[in-house]
Amino acid sequence: MNPLFDQTPDRTSRYSFKWEKYKGQDIIPAWVADTEFRCAQPILDAISSQTEHGNLGYVLPGQFEPGLKAIQRWLRDKHSWDIDTDWIVWMPGVVPAFNAACKAYCEPGDKVMVQTPNYPPLLAAPKLNGLVRVDIGTVMENGRPTLDFDALEASAADPDCKLFILCNPMNPVGSVLTQSEMNRVADICQRHNVTLCSDEIHCDLILEPGCQHIPAGREAALKDNSVTLMAASKTFNIAGLGAAFAIIPNRKLRMQFTQAAAGIVPWVSLMGLVATEAAFTQCDDWHQAQLAYLRENRERVVDAINAIEGLSVHVNEATFLAWVDASGLGVENVQKWAESKGVGPSPGADFNQKTHFRINFGCSKSMLQDILDRLAS
Repeated sequence: MNPLFDQTPDRTSRYSFKWEKYKGQDIIPAWVADTEFRCAQPILDAISSQTEHGNLGYVLPGQFEPGLKAIQRWLRDKHSWDIDTDWIVWMPGVVPAFNAACKAYCEPGDKVMVQTPNYPPLLAAPKLNGLVRVDIGTVMENGRPTLDFDALEASAADPDCKLFILCNPMNPVGSVLTQSEMNRVADICQRHNVTLCSDEIHCDLILEPGCQHIPAGREAALKDNSVTLMAASKTFNIAGLGAAFAIIPNRKLRMQFTQAAAGIVPWVSLMGLVATEAAFTQCDDWHQAQLAYLRENRERVVDAINAIEGLSVHVNEATFLAWVDASGLGVENVQKWAESKGVGPSPGADFNQKTHFRINFGCSKSMLQDILDRLAS
């Protein structure tokens, strides 16, 4: 038992995006990728301190030195990455960030490679920006999902392919790219002059012992050819505050990126800045405790799902999301099947794989047990 994570706030009357979807229905929401956990106390204290000061006027994110130093400290301590604060470009989320990358590095009609399955806003980004999406599928190797590197190589050779948007750790399949896999990505991007935009928003949610996240921009072969997107939002459950950041070491790429966002993308909110600073400087113990809790939840999910006839799930190396293969059910609509059981997962169709659904296990053990009992009923 861990009261930090067992006792979660009731969000049913708080207009939560996650909970509003099935409002008034006997369906447990297990879809959107935010957790049910209460924020770490230092984050709540930092926000309270700001409101008690009484003035919530403009703060230019690039001038918020405590936040820049906090990111620098976190990346050095957690990811062995020494960055210059000049490389940091604050963004109100990774979704506007990878859309800005589409505008920055492509011309209308160009092609953008996107790893699939992937979460809906990422799949939508190329078309939103007048570009052509090229799907790079996922293959299973020894029970572990990874990139289809043959497809990546073939597509990258097309001179119209200018950008590769990667999610690492991969969402929804939960794999963490290894050093050899990152080397292959770097080699392909270098040889074919493709810019890499790496969405690494789940990089601090590594659950599998022995796995280590490799930031794209930390790699020498990608330093001048990549945009690395990160945030405290998933790890510390502050997604509602709208704060993320891009790390862009190359000055030209950074200028192109900021120009693409100029006048369209708003500043990160003051509360988002304050919360990110607190998360990355005062919440290391909370972070480790959450990882331990999520590992226990993951074990429950894998055991329970694989015991249900027609369902199977692999062990995700990262994230609080389980990618469930429901093809064995033999039903036409696996999402409706789950909802008929009283569980509302993320529809696999939204991720470009309709035979699957995604379960969020970032919740209390009692809520998770209810979800799993319903699916097994």
